[in-house]
Amino acid sequence: MPARIKASLMHLAASIVIAFLILILVFVLWYPTPLHEALAITQIFLLLLLVDVILGPLLTLLIFKVGKRTLTMDLMIIACLQLAALGYGLWVVAEGRPVWIVYNVDRFDVITALDIEPRKLDEAPIQYRNASWSGPRWVGAVRPDDPEQRQNILFEAALGGSDIAQRPGLYRPMSDMAEAIRQRAQPLRKLKNFNEATLVRRALQDWPTATAWVPLMARAKPMVVLLSENKSSVLAIVDLRPW
Repeated sequence: MPARIKASLMHLAASIVIAFLILILVFVLWYPTPLHEALAITQIFLLLLLVDVILGPLLTLLIFKVGKRTLTMDLMIIACLQLAALGYGLWVVAEGRPVWIVYNVDRFDVITALDIEPRKLDEAPIQYRNASWSGPRWVGAVRPDDPEQRQNILFEAALGGSDIAQRPGLYRPMSDMAEAIRQRAQPLRKLKNFNEATLVRRALQDWPTATAWVPLMARAKPMVVLLSENKSSVLAIVDLRPW
């Protein structure tokens, strides 16, 4: 086997291993199923990763020549370009990763790292100040007691600013939201109003203890959060339409 082909294949193998580890990081840890679809990062990130994996080995195939004086420098430049492209893709995906799933009035909102309202973040309870790097956490959000503050939030949200769900200072444990969720929970039969019966049956077969649901709002695709027998504990997110 020619040396250039062997070098290119070795580069390809290393790129595939790195890509596999990144896929686990992104699609298992940061964007657990089905949130990668709800936030529409699947196709663009896979395309970026595919281009990155192919481009490096292809450049190695083109420039590799045994005895070439600048070979080491050329390979280092290719590796740096490949890592830079990969790093940029990871940075974009990391900035858009879901960090909170917030119960807000009558639904859950998926909040990404970029959505968080930074003002007065240091005044929020300590457990809500840091965005998670190990997958989204479930919390509730409550309206502030102060009427003036409520009015300011409403005004800002109407102008495209942060709403209640983007403000960690208003977060509360899920246990505090049990009654509110229970009151807004919808019966499973209602899912057939918005989805084909076969899709509903397929989605529910893995969750036989589900008794109700509430909507999940996300940037690209709304979904459904299934609730347990007490109609307040979360079981799973399923890819069904809530309206």
